Amino acid sequence: MGRGSGQPHGGLARAAGKHAVIKLIGLIVNPVAGMGGTVGLKGTDGEMFERAVELGAEPVSPGRVAEFLAHTGSLESEELVAAPGAMGADHLKEAGLAHFVVGKLPGHPTAEDTRIIASAMVDLGVDLIVFAGGDGTARDMADAIGTRIPVVAIPSGVKVYSSVFAYSPRAAAELLDAFVQGADLAEEEVLDIDEKAFREGRVDARHYGYLIVPQDNRLLQGGKESSGIGRMTAEARAALAGAIIDSMSADTLYLLGSGTTMRMLANELGIEKTLLGIDAVVNRQLIERDLNEQGILELLEQYGKAAIVVTPLGGNGFIFGRGNKQFTPAVLRRVGLENILILADRNKLQKLKALHVDTGDPALDDEMTGYIDVYVGPDHRKMMRVK
Repeated sequence: MGRGSGQPHGGLARAAGKHAVIKLIGLIVNPVAGMGGTVGLKGTDGEMFERAVELGAEPVSPGRVAEFLAHTGSLESEELVAAPGAMGADHLKEAGLAHFVVGKLPGHPTAEDTRIIASAMVDLGVDLIVFAGGDGTARDMADAIGTRIPVVAIPSGVKVYSSVFAYSPRAAAELLDAFVQGADLAEEEVLDIDEKAFREGRVDARHYGYLIVPQDNRLLQGGKESSGIGRMTAEARAALAGAIIDSMSADTLYLLGSGTTMRMLANELGIEKTLLGIDAVVNRQLIERDLNEQGILELLEQYGKAAIVVTPLGGNGFIFGRGNKQFTPAVLRRVGLENILILADRNKLQKLKALHVDTGDPALDDEMTGYIDVYVGPDHRKMMRVK
């Protein structure tokens, strides 16, 4: 098959010898997904995309898709179909992978383009669609294809809470390889995140639908669960927060991550916490709220010592890469991996087999794998694996 537009040779039978059937794999990319994360925005929907560009946000999806393509061993032996331009074909062309294009882009890519192209791919007889984006893109896919064919979801958005997503682009590549090799399939949930509530600092997640994915719990992130903080006593909350507060050093910049556990810590400090943002504390006083990457880097220039305090995301155990994309690889390297403090209650940890990172820098992710102490109370820590 030649590169670029055309029809898949051999029609839709795609037989390859006696023992294999060539799969027809589709690719759809949301080119603006994730751009709001590093600049502290809560998404890139509508006018938020223009605001992200004004703040200097750079595209995230190209790097995520490139990492996926670099780690899958399946695509060179399969037939590929892609959405036009930045929505798919450009990425395959860059990787030197032969493909043909479905659909047209009359202007800036929209959610409707995603739905139309996904439906067209199903009509064409595609066996599986790989898509890159966040929860909004997953909802578009659920609208367009439902459970008619399976998908592999590359996490690339600001909001990535649905359980259909792989842990990382590399995990997505492994899922595709598993599909080609005949893995079982399963339904996973797509969540509807209330956009207005999210921008106000609240995660209001409701069931939206299902997509079918290759079944491998090692590679799928699982869905977000509500925090168990509400089940803790006031004394336990104070003790848990005290484990961190008592360790705070003078004149050191502490960057508090997002989530209700971090809000609990802020309450014990007597400060107001941005629930879905990054706040800065020095000498137990709030100095900046809702920071983006640039704001964090500027503060790091001012203070010689710094630490990051985070809590695992309930349900899947992410400490970086979900809900706190302001902690970019540049920020994490500047602070130093030895200066990361993790705070969690025992109930949450009991539900997690491991903690996870997906910073967007594979080399940094590899550096962070291993074991790390998690604060669960005064003088009490639990060793958890990071992968």
